Amino acid sequence: MERVVDLQIDDIAFGGKGVGRAEGKAVFVPFTVEGERVAARITREKKNFAEAEVVRLEESSPERVEPQCPYFGRCGGCAYQHMSYRHQLHWKTQQVAQALQRIGKFREPPLQSIVPSPLAYGYRNRITVHVEEGVVGFFRRDVHRLIDVERCPISADAVNEELAALRARRPRDGHYTLRARSGPRIFSQTNDAVAEKLAERIASLIPPEQSLLIDAYCGAGFFAKRLLGKFARTVGLDWDIHAIAAAEAHAAANETYFAGDLAARLEAELTRADLSLTTVIVDPPATGLGADVRKILRALPPTTLLYVSCNPPTLARDLAEVGAGFTLRSVTPFDMFPQTAEIEALAHLSAIR
Repeated sequence: MERVVDLQIDDIAFGGKGVGRAEGKAVFVPFTVEGERVAARITREKKNFAEAEVVRLEESSPERVEPQCPYFGRCGGCAYQHMSYRHQLHWKTQQVAQALQRIGKFREPPLQSIVPSPLAYGYRNRITVHVEEGVVGFFRRDVHRLIDVERCPISADAVNEELAALRARRPRDGHYTLRARSGPRIFSQTNDAVAEKLAERIASLIPPEQSLLIDAYCGAGFFAKRLLGKFARTVGLDWDIHAIAAAEAHAAANETYFAGDLAARLEAELTRADLSLTTVIVDPPATGLGADVRKILRALPPTTLLYVSCNPPTLARDLAEVGAGFTLRSVTPFDMFPQTAEIEALAHLSAIR
């Protein structure tokens, strides 16, 4: 039997769902804003929480806006198009702070103002679409079924032109990555403008007269190549042999790149380095740093550690585990992915000598 509850939304959880309470239990409701009152249908119920869908919006927030995408709410990509961009930034900042406090146990984390994206729409320089039986698009929210997409409003015009061309070709079933520009098929940041702001912030945090930069999880050297002038020697590390090949293609004399066992190479480089003159950048996947990498950084702390994260919970975990030998100077959120629940953050740590 369908159960509908009246909820007052009083929080936004990491991942973008609004949170209300019914019968003492947290109820997660997507596409809501705190302060709203909704009638919601329970779709899944567990002992300690429930999930629901809005049946009726009884009282609307002044921060609610009209989504720019006709697929919003059905497509699994965006979580926040119903919320003003200013308010999205507010909640992303709150969610970073909450992760640092709850998971990292930082009572008063040194959180800086979030860096917004110059473009709230039209910023993505690539997307991956899927094709099944003539349907070209993205997977639906909560269901492994495709929704046909003619245009993606958060993607750049050049990407949407690629999408239109792909649709016109009537492609075979499969996955297709569409890009705003040609280049090697390797990981790169999705929002060019915010990626440049992130690189500029990193450059500003490097102390003077450093001799060695170790850029771990370096990809094709996005950070390393922008920072060459600050170091006598730069070492890039990654598991991806294709990314390392791209980084090596135009390497300067003071650049060296290694593919393979990242932890082993990191330990070898730090063991023979003057740690007081060494900066390490880590930019791991959403799973965060491996236990082996955390152990190495605890044992061999460089003078400056800059941690770029796409997942605040794993960032908070790693900062707590690495932290004894470091002072956490700042954590700055960057809105690399407007309209989505994704959050990028930069943590700046200094070794305690």
